[in-house]
Amino acid sequence: MRKASGAASVKTGNAPAATRAHEVLGMRLKSLRLARRLSLRELAEATGTSASFISQLERGLTGASTASLNQMASALGVSVAMLFEESAAQNHGVLRRSERPSLPPSDGCRKMLLSRPPLSDMEVYVGEFDIGGSTGPDRYTHGDAHEMLVVLRGIVEVSLGEARHVLEEGDSIEYTTSTPHRSENIGSGRAEVMWIIAPPTSARAELEQYTAWKPLAAR
Repeated sequence: MRKASGAASVKTGNAPAATRAHEVLGMRLKSLRLARRLSLRELAEATGTSASFISQLERGLTGASTASLNQMASALGVSVAMLFEESAAQNHGVLRRSERPSLPPSDGCRKMLLSRPPLSDMEVYVGEFDIGGSTGPDRYTHGDAHEMLVVLRGIVEVSLGEARHVLEEGDSIEYTTSTPHRSENIGSGRAEVMWIIAPPTSARAELEQYTAWKPLAAR
């Protein structure tokens, strides 16, 4: 297969800005590629370019055409805009507690999203339960993936079908998301859990409902 260089031959009167854009693109591209566990050669083959061109991009030595950027974004499972997000390139995926995207509290439970792009092969959430709080009055299902619940704090009862399991801090349980399930804080204080789901079962529209929240008062 003939390899295309993918480089853009665009002249600009703002060289420093162009250089910075190349640096951000390079850092972001490398971060995304490593997160996907792709070699330079594998990404080049997926985008119809060459390993040397990808290497130059990651080092901020060159730019890329719109067509090449679209191919790279598609291969990495992100939007073209995300290739130029400077904050993401510098933070290496750091998510501060105060910045966790959250759904509005419901049934005494606050659910927060931890996994964000470029992570796309799993979902990770944290749930905080008030005393007596739960995921809702009924058991629910979502897709047919593998889910693990880990109790980070407190005592939580997990209902799987007709079975009930009482888990304490450090305990975990695994099940398929097609099994009707429900979680409830049955302890005398706040409880906190983590859900890990692979592959993801939430649609993009569902994830976009999560918005930034302010952390709870110290407890």
